[in-house]
Amino acid sequence: MKLVRYGAKGQEKPGLIDQSGQLRDLSAHIRDFDGDAYSPASLKKLAEIDPASLPAVSGNPRLGAPVTGISKFIAIGLNYSDHAKETGAQIPTEPIIFLKANTALSGPNDAVEKPRESTKLDWEVEIAAIIGSRAKYVSEADALNHVAGYCVCNDVSERYFQTERLGQWTKGKSHDTFGPLGPWLVTRDEIPDVQNLSMWLDVNGQRRQTGTTKTMIFSMAKCISYVSQFMTLLPGDVITTGTPPGVGLGMKPPQFLNVGDVVTLGIEKLGEQRQEIVAA
Repeated sequence: MKLVRYGAKGQEKPGLIDQSGQLRDLSAHIRDFDGDAYSPASLKKLAEIDPASLPAVSGNPRLGAPVTGISKFIAIGLNYSDHAKETGAQIPTEPIIFLKANTALSGPNDAVEKPRESTKLDWEVEIAAIIGSRAKYVSEADALNHVAGYCVCNDVSERYFQTERLGQWTKGKSHDTFGPLGPWLVTRDEIPDVQNLSMWLDVNGQRRQTGTTKTMIFSMAKCISYVSQFMTLLPGDVITTGTPPGVGLGMKPPQFLNVGDVVTLGIEKLGEQRQEIVAA
């Protein structure tokens, strides 16, 4: 299934995309896609619904992030060796964990704010997992069984805040709109091999990132298992898992985003996003 939240900010409704690409309303069956709505039992009930029986949604409504009310927005850093090299960082021997503020979460096509004092606004196409069931001390072999589905994520980053203001990654990753997620959540059963998906990102129509989840240093299963050793993962939690090479910081000379720039990105089978940069 492709599950979505659509409508104006703060007024989103739950929906799904049927096989023809039609958006259909799920409001009669579920209140919203908060964490518990992505539990295995809830997803099973949704899968039993005939999409043709659901009301079709006309027009082209805004899409919100496909999950709300999350407890944690977790990220893995430097998880592609070529990206680590381009930034001058050492290739990590264990996953690097940091947090993005929950308030960074935004819709896949919402504008991205350039913060006040920002000088090095950067892009990162990533694949994110949405947790479906509580995970604590889970094994790598069992980790993906705790996943509800996968999404495209742009881990927007302010490098000046991140690396030059006492090296606090969360500070450079958490401004409002720094976590575009979606356009939809694709349930795990539709992604048989999460380690074999192509990824891309363009800035103003020019290709900046081309990659594949094959080249992750630490697999999706490894990332989820590893994080669960340090904190309990709850339904709805987001884990985004690093970016391939091609970020602005790694270009020679470095290039960063300015007001008016447009970023487009996507991942095979998971859809595409588009964001315009605006002043905060």
